[in-house]
Parts: sequence; structure tokens; C-alpha cells
Amino acid sequence: MKKGKWFLGVVAVVSVCIPWGAGAAEDARAIKQFEEIVVTGEKIIAPTRETGETVYTGTEITAKGIEVQGTPASTSVYEAIGILPGVSVESADPYGLGAEQRTIRVRGVRGMLGALGVSGVPNYGGNPIGPREYIYDMENFQSLSVYKGAAPADFGAGIGSRGGAIDLKPNWPKKELGFTFRQGFGTDNYHRTYLRFDSGSLTKSGTAFSGSYSYTEADKWKGPGKTGPRNNFNLALEQPLGSIVDVKLWLNSNDLKQNLYRSLTYAESQNLDANYKLDYNETLTGVKATDINYYDYNRGEYENKDLIAFITVTPSEQLRFTLKPYFCDEETEIYQGSSSGGGIIQKRTRDIDRKGVIVEGFWGAKPVNITAGYHFENSDMQIYTQKYNPVGLAWQGYGVTATTGDTYIHSPYLKIAGSLKKIDWQAGVKYFRFEDSASEGYRSGPAPAYSLIRDAALDREARTYDIVLPSAGLSWTHSENLQFYTSYGKNFIRPYAYLPLVNLYSQNKAAFTAKGIMLNDLFKGYDIEESDNIDLGMRLKTARFDFAPTVFYGRHKNLLTTIYDSRVNLNYQQNIGKATGYGLDVEANFHLHPSVTVFINPTYTILEYDDDLTYNGATLKAKDNQVVDTPRMIVKTGLIYKWGALEAIPSVNFIGSRYADVEHKEEVSSYATLNLKLSYTFKKIPVAENLKIAAELNNILDRRYISRINSSDDTRAGSTSYMAGAPFSAILSASVEF
Repeated sequence: MKKGKWFLGVVAVVSVCIPWGAGAAEDARAIKQFEEIVVTGEKIIAPTRETGETVYTGTEITAKGIEVQGTPASTSVYEAIGILPGVSVESADPYGLGAEQRTIRVRGVRGMLGALGVSGVPNYGGNPIGPREYIYDMENFQSLSVYKGAAPADFGAGIGSRGGAIDLKPNWPKKELGFTFRQGFGTDNYHRTYLRFDSGSLTKSGTAFSGSYSYTEADKWKGPGKTGPRNNFNLALEQPLGSIVDVKLWLNSNDLKQNLYRSLTYAESQNLDANYKLDYNETLTGVKATDINYYDYNRGEYENKDLIAFITVTPSEQLRFTLKPYFCDEETEIYQGSSSGGGIIQKRTRDIDRKGVIVEGFWGAKPVNITAGYHFENSDMQIYTQKYNPVGLAWQGYGVTATTGDTYIHSPYLKIAGSLKKIDWQAGVKYFRFEDSASEGYRSGPAPAYSLIRDAALDREARTYDIVLPSAGLSWTHSENLQFYTSYGKNFIRPYAYLPLVNLYSQNKAAFTAKGIMLNDLFKGYDIEESDNIDLGMRLKTARFDFAPTVFYGRHKNLLTTIYDSRVNLNYQQNIGKATGYGLDVEANFHLHPSVTVFINPTYTILEYDDDLTYNGATLKAKDNQVVDTPRMIVKTGLIYKWGALEAIPSVNFIGSRYADVEHKEEVSSYATLNLKLSYTFKKIPVAENLKIAAELNNILDRRYISRINSSDDTRAGSTSYMAGAPFSAILSASVEF
């Protein structure tokens, strides 16, 4: 599918790069760090800011910070930021492999509603909406930046950033020749091989490239099937041309196959001893209602390719221009059993092509810095469902089927920043315009052909959504050890969850058309979700401790919420909900000894509905209830101990109790897991620069708990599914650098 288009995309970017030259210039996004949090000489977390900014409003996690979080962080962006306060990551998979069976919430907001990008270039897809955080090897990044409140204006718009913003900084080719090899083995037949080669500078101009490959696979810890194989390939090229023009090329390809984990009902989740290892069936029975739970009918294949060029022109120290053309391709097929119609197998297909460019200019000279840019993207998302009989996999026609055209993003932005003695300030504004395409609907005809029949009731008109997104920041540096800051930003998420609305309308079309209601009428109630976010923080550093508390506040409106339509006696979603959030994040590190550092990262979060919700003619008591799947208290704490070449990191993650439904009828208990990471590094051995042997023990006490809750913010009791958390796991790995 579209292999020719992908090849043409590669050729196009390479052709752009060749005449302009390639880049010795740095990415120039995080200019400097203010209060670095240092652990035994190695930075793991630090405040960060983006190009041209003067106020630190984000948090950087370094390569060391990713490493100390262990194996799951090597293949999952979300697992790599799990150490931060205000971030909750839940997964049934212990190795960071499970695609789209992992959830993240940032200050209570679902991370699927957030932004993820590589040096500002957005990564996302549809069905489900949100980032594809499982497609990278994190060893190929030098750091990543996380913004939990206001998102920088120059981040590629993508789908929006109401659930926070994450930016990955590539680990570009090194100037010296090098080779890295890592091998890991663990419980559940886990094994991972990672290889990276750096050419070093090949010419006087600084030509260099790097290439990496990894293979990862594990058996599921319960039930039949595997997570993997996962094959990842990454190529980076750097080719300076003269002293003014720099070009870098970045290619990432990820191919993952997985058998899915089976979720539990609430009743099953309340008796984990009996249902902890309940999973899909290993054999077929010939009974439809049973065979929808056959493990090989519940699996997915995910293929993603990203190609990005970074072209930087620097005429002077004060002036810089950047061009970032990109091509992204996703081809995914997911099979899942459903009890609908007595039992069917649904095959969801995603064929997504995105191509775009970010053009930016930066002028920096005292007393102000000015950054201006424009993001354009054209995307083509072909997403549809096919149905099969669980007995023999006979085709039974299409589910939701509609033609879709190209959609477009236009997003200019402007930032200005400066300093006045001890005061730093900045302000920005971004305009986001999403031009959604029209859609023509079809339904499957009768058996046996199931030929598609045109159905105008399923049509959807083209529509344009737009929003203005201001941001601002202010900081006061009292001394080199103490700083206060505040920031404001309006974040958003463009309309999503199209397929559930189309599915509901299609299944109840007779009731809707009898009242003269077309599918397009329901989509008129869709809009952009918005949030206004304010942070107020302090950073204090002494010889003995680092202390960085942040008080945050957010107002959220136009949330996608289920409403009751008395005309048809049905319920569906519209953008009418409101919620208010506030709380406290703390990053604290206590340096008890040059070899001992204790870190404590607690979070207290309130995110509550502003009003009750109407459902099926009745009022649900939602007002002042904590939003679904949002614990009020989360604590991440541990100790980092170094003695010579030995490093030991015991840690505890505590997740407070939460609710899985809007009325708080289904409570999920709190839990804590104990983990340990040990490593020993041999330096300057005869055949290599260094050799590191590491062991990881996760969930040491083998605690049984509920991890992922699969629910929307307005989920009702009885409609939520639950995932059991992974049991004890152990991993032994060795890495060598030449």
C-alpha cells in the first residue's frame, strides 16, 4: 500500500537536502538549563525552554534520565517520562512494548490528547487520535522535553496539546567513530538486541552519519501469544556545506506485531486472585460467542515510517532560518473480537499519510529575541472497519465506510522574549486552522457480496475549525540558587472520536432519519476542546538539595461529553463539557552524600467536572467529582547510590485510588510497586571503551493491581474495561561501546 509514495517522499527530501547542504548546527531548541538537578555528577532532569525563549517552563529528561528508568523506557516515550511528577503511565506490558495498550495522564488529562514531536515536527494518527509513542528507540535521543502546562508556540500543531507536549531531541551522529551493542534477556522470554554505528566525521566539512537497528520480543506474561517481534531502524545524516548552511536528515522505521492483552470487567477486577491471568483463548471451538476471544483474532500489526529534514541557514550570529520538511506514513491493521451481532471479528485498518513543512526565522539581539514561523500540513487518513465471522473468518462486509479527502493544517506563530536585569519575560501567539474534508458515506449491501451502497444520510460536510492560542511567561531570578516563575498558555485539541459517532448513527439510522436527523447534523456539535493553564513555580538549589514545586491551575471547556437526545432516545457525544483542575507538582532531590541522592516526586491533582451530566433522561451526579482515572495523589521516589563502578537505584511508585466511572461507583484501589536497578561498568577494557552489566527487578513484591483503565472522561459504570498490572519481572542486560 502506497510503497511508491513512500519512496517518492524519500527521494523528495533527499533532493531538497542535496542542493542546500547539511548541518553542523545544533537543533538550538533548549538553549540552556537554569537549575540542573544533578545526581552524582550526571544530570537526569533539568528545567528547559525552547528556541528564543527566556523563561524555563518545561522539564528536560536527559539520556541518563531515560536510562535510569530501565527497559520499558527504551521503547516507549511515555515510559521514559514516567519519573516526572504530574505524569501517570499505566500499562499491562512490563517491557514497554504494548502499542496502544498503555495510557498516560498529564495532570489528569489524557495524554492521547497531547502533542509529541521530534524537534517540533508532530507525530500523531487517528483511531485512536494521538501520538504513536511506541515507534522510537529511545537510545537514539539525547533528551526529551516535557511541557505539562503551556505548550511553546513553535511546537508543530498536530492535533493539539491539551494533554501536555513532549519534544524529542535526536542523538545526532557523533564526531568520532563509534559502535554500541546492547543485549538483554528477561522473564517471559524477553530479549532485545540494539546496535548503533556512528561513522564519525568522514570529510573535512564534517560529513557524518549514524545507523541503528533493534529487535525486541517477549511472550505475554499471561495467556498465549507474543508482544513483538518489534523491528526498529533509524538513520541520521549530517552534511555541513560551508559555514552558513547546515542540513540534517532523520529517518525512523518501526514495525511491530503483537497479540493483545484481554481486559477485565469491573466485577472481574474486584477478584484479581481469581482473574489475574484471565486472557484470550488458545484454541478455537467453533462457537461464535467463544471464538471472538481466540488470541489470534485479537492482534495488531503496526508499521510507521517518518522522514524529516532539518535545514538551517545562519547568515549571522543574530539571524537564523530553519526549514523542516517531513513525510510520515502509517499502515496498521488491528483484529479484535466483538460480541456485537452474536459475535464478529472486526478488522480496523489505518492507512495514514502526512506531509508538511515548518518554516521558521529567528532574530536574537539584545534586548529582545523574535521567533516567527509557519506550519503547514496535508494529511490523508483512510480509516475503515471490516467484519468477519469468528467461525472460519468468512467476510461479512464493511463496518464504517466513508470516503475522505485531504485535510490541511495552517498554523502561523510568533514569539518575542527578553530580559531586564533579574527579570525574564516572553509572550507568544499561535493561530491554528484545521480544514477538515467532506465525507461520502456507504453501507454494506446484503450477503453474499456485501457490495457497498451509497448512503447520503452518512455524508459529512467539509468544515473548518480554528483557534487563537496565546502564551506568556515571566521569571525573577533572586540569585544563582533561587528563581520564581509563572506561565500562562491556552492549549487545545482538535475534534476527534469520529468513528464512535458514525457507528452509533449507522446502527440507529432508522430512528435518526425518522426525525429528519442526518449524520452531518450530529457533527455540528463537534468543536475544539480548549484549556487555559497557569503555572506558578519556584526553583531552589543548595549544596544539599534541589527543590522545585509548581502550583498549577487549568480551566477546560468544550470537552467531548455524552448527552441524551430525547428525539431518538439515544446518547452520543458532543463538545459541551467543562472541568476545572488544580494541584501541586514537586521535584525534590536530597544529596545526602556525594554517592547518595534521594529523589521524591509527589503530585496532588484535583480535576473535577463543573456540572452534572444528562444521560438517558436522567441526571448523573458528576459535578465536583474527580475526573475518571485520575488519582489525587501520586508519589515517585527512590535512591541513587554510586560506589565506584557500581550503581544501585531502588525506587517505589505509588498510585492513589481512582474511579473508573463519572459517578464514582467503580473505585480502583491504590497500589505501590517496588523496583530495583543495578549496574556495574568496566572502563577502558582491552577490546572496548566500556562494558556495562545491568539487572532490573520490577514489581519485586509481585503486587497484583489494576494498571490501565480504558475509559473516557464521562464513562458510565459498567462500560469500563480494566487491565491487570504486570507481575514481577527480571531483566539482565549487557552493553558495550567501542
